[in-house]
Amino acid sequence: MTTRIEHDLLGEREVPADAYWGIHTLRARENFPISGTLIGAFPDLVRSLALVKHAAALANRDLGDLDAAQAEAIVTACKEIAGGALHDQFVVDVIQGGAGTSTNMNANEVIANRALELLGKPKGDYAALHPIEHVNRAQSTNDVYPTSLRLASILGIKKLVAQMALLRQAFEAKAFEFRDVLKIGRTQLQDAVPMTLGQEFSTYAVMLGEDEARLTEALSLMREISLGATAIGTGINTDPAYAATACRHLARLSGEPLVLSPNLIEATQDVGAFVQLSGVLKRVAVKLSKTCNDLRLLSSGPQAGLNEIRLPERAAGSSIMVGKVNPIIPEVMNQIAFEVIGNDMTITMAAEAGQLQLNAFEPMIAWSLFKSVAHLTAGCATLSEHCVKGITANREVLAARVRESVSLATALNPYIGYENATAIARTALATGRRVTDLVLERGLLDAAQLEAILRPEVLTQPHARTVHLRPPD
Repeated sequence: MTTRIEHDLLGEREVPADAYWGIHTLRARENFPISGTLIGAFPDLVRSLALVKHAAALANRDLGDLDAAQAEAIVTACKEIAGGALHDQFVVDVIQGGAGTSTNMNANEVIANRALELLGKPKGDYAALHPIEHVNRAQSTNDVYPTSLRLASILGIKKLVAQMALLRQAFEAKAFEFRDVLKIGRTQLQDAVPMTLGQEFSTYAVMLGEDEARLTEALSLMREISLGATAIGTGINTDPAYAATACRHLARLSGEPLVLSPNLIEATQDVGAFVQLSGVLKRVAVKLSKTCNDLRLLSSGPQAGLNEIRLPERAAGSSIMVGKVNPIIPEVMNQIAFEVIGNDMTITMAAEAGQLQLNAFEPMIAWSLFKSVAHLTAGCATLSEHCVKGITANREVLAARVRESVSLATALNPYIGYENATAIARTALATGRRVTDLVLERGLLDAAQLEAILRPEVLTQPHARTVHLRPPD
């Protein structure tokens, strides 16, 4: 393998000649063989790093702190990376010590060496353009890394919200399809009162819509950035106008309404926005998991369970039990939810562990947050396409259960009185007879009155009472 020699404060090392990364990245690869997942696996993060470096180069050029030719080469390299090039050169493990310094240096070196190529120079010719002196000018890992994480989080959350909207629309379509399917609702897994299957499915759509709004609200906190804070927030080694200039460029390049934090020292040490966002992701996960629990219960059986809906058959369910088909799509969403809930705890502890002017554990926050966002996004797409859109109602089973249900006594309570309704319900349970037959037998209501009271629109929503108790004989 052909190599080139690079040096840092610890000495010299050989680096592969064709690598765009350099000695700092090499040491990080050796130091952090942790997860096996490289930062290049997170394209939103790599793109965000490139946008931050692009904005910094423009700000330094504007303020006369960076040669125009060097700035142009850096900007071109950043544009290429933001467009998807060289992501395979971002090779440090996402879990790393150093508060993200290895990630920042990986970006600096890749951008510098691509810029050198654009200037007609060989890789590693840092006298012409240096990863730290030029690409990282007026910057520190402590403002570049969290700013990049915030921007990457915004990009990821927007994709998640889009998939949640598609899943919500799938539930809304089923709510409309099932709007006339009467069934028995349940509380505490016990029969309650009638409702429609459409009403049941509409709740899943509403829950998703609420969480789309909560995620959008959480993004407002992510748009407050600390670029220009440098080491601890004092802005050391920057022009007084640098922070505002860099923020303005980054807002334009990203298309996001980014604003500079009013207190950069506070912003450098505070990761509360990530805790807030993770909490909302946990809320999304909990509600999606509850929804999938319902889908599994409602489809359980087909003979010894509820069997009220049928989920699309996606795979054979057993290597021994013939004919078995399992609810594998809701199950995978359940597992994603378990992971997101665990990631939230990890983010909480990483945020709490920050000390003084910096939180050194932002790489773990990034790793946990990006996994939650990516897996929820994929899970919503899978649940929508491979499950919800293909759900059908077992109308015959639902209709029979309504006819046989003792819960009809509750619907008759306003008309025949609580004591009569209770007696009817207990007798029906004890004998297995229908509530309607017992009511007719005891002369509490006639057939026409029962038909009027037990109409679906009366059973499933507030309705003016039009049938009254018979006067005593």
